[in-house]
Amino acid sequence: MKQRVLNVVGARPNFMKIAPLMVEYRKHPAHFDPVLVHTGQHYDDNMSQLFFDQLGLPKPDVYLGVGSGSHAEQTAKVMVELEKLMLKDRPDLVVVVGDVNSTMAGALVAAKLCVPLAHVEAGLRSHDRTMPEEVNRVVTDALSDYLFTTSEDARVNLLREGIDDGKIHFVGNVMIDTLLKLKAESLKSEIRQRLGLTGKYGFVTLHRPSNVDVRETFAEILSALDVIQKELVLAFPVHPRTKARLEEFGFWEEVSRWPNLKLIEPVGYLDSLCLMTGATVVLTDSGGVQEETTVLGTPCLTIRVNTERPVTVTEGTNTIVGASHARIVEEARKTIHGHGKRGRVPKYWDGRAAERIIEVLRQRK
Repeated sequence: MKQRVLNVVGARPNFMKIAPLMVEYRKHPAHFDPVLVHTGQHYDDNMSQLFFDQLGLPKPDVYLGVGSGSHAEQTAKVMVELEKLMLKDRPDLVVVVGDVNSTMAGALVAAKLCVPLAHVEAGLRSHDRTMPEEVNRVVTDALSDYLFTTSEDARVNLLREGIDDGKIHFVGNVMIDTLLKLKAESLKSEIRQRLGLTGKYGFVTLHRPSNVDVRETFAEILSALDVIQKELVLAFPVHPRTKARLEEFGFWEEVSRWPNLKLIEPVGYLDSLCLMTGATVVLTDSGGVQEETTVLGTPCLTIRVNTERPVTVTEGTNTIVGASHARIVEEARKTIHGHGKRGRVPKYWDGRAAERIIEVLRQRK
C-alpha cells in the first residue's frame, strides 16, 4: 500500500535533514507519496529559500507562512495550520526532523489525531531543560512511533525515559548524508576569495539566546573573540538575532571596527560548508555545526556548557568551552598553534542514513 507521508520542516537545520529523505522517497514511488510542508518558521531568503535551492529540495507542497513570534505563539500557529492540513489530507505517517518548534508542533498534532509519527534525530539530550530545543526533543520523542537515532548514546537516553526499544532504530545522521553529497560542490564556492581568506582563518557562528540575549554573557564571548581576531582572521556570518542584540547592547559599532573580524550576512549552505572545511578552528553554539566539523575533521569549540551531541566530543573534533573568556582564548590558541583536537567519524555517519530510514518505513504495515 502506498503511504502518504507528511514531512514537516520549519527552520534552516531541518532542510539539510529532510533533503536526503526526499531523494530516497522518489526511489520508491510504489511505496511512498511524500508531501513536503514548510511551516515558514524561518522566512529570510538567506536562512530559508537559498537552502532549498542549494540542497535541491523540491518546492514545498504546502507553505504555512507562520513567521516569528514567542515560542508559544509560533508553536500554536504551526499546530493550528497543521491540524487543518492533516484533517484535510489524512496522511498515513507524519515525519518530523530535529528539535525546532515546528518539530514539536507537528508531533503534537499527529499524536492528537492518532496519525503515526516518526522522529528523525531522536534521543539527543543536553539534559538542560532551560533550552527550548530540549523540551521540543523530549516531547517529540515521547509521542513518536518511530525514533531514528544518530548515535548509540541516543538509545540509552530513550530507554532511560521509558521508550520501547522496538521503536528505536539506529540509522546514522541524515545531515551528514547532505554534507557528503555536497562537499565537493561546496569547494567550488568563491566565498574565501571574496572575503580575502588567503591564509589561516577561523569561522564563527553564534545565535543561541543563552549566549546573545544576556548582555554580560555576550560581552564575555565578544571579549574572547577580540583577543582571537588579533591572532587569527575570523569570518563571522551574523545571524539576524545576533545582529539585533549587537545593536541593542551597543556593541555593533565597536565590534565592526575590529580589523580581523569579518562580519558578513548569513551565508547559504555551500558557502558555510566551504568556510568550515578550510577553517583552522570553528567557534560555535550550533548543534549541527558540531556534527559537520566532526566529519570535516575541523577543530570545533562549542560556546556552551553542554551538548546534546556528546559523540562529537567523545569521538569527534568538538571541545566544550562554555562562555568563559579565558577558556575560549586558551583552546583557540591551541588550534592556532597546530594543536587542535583530532577525532574520527562516528558509526553510520556515512551518507546512507536516509536509506536506512526508508528501509524501516517500507516495512510498515
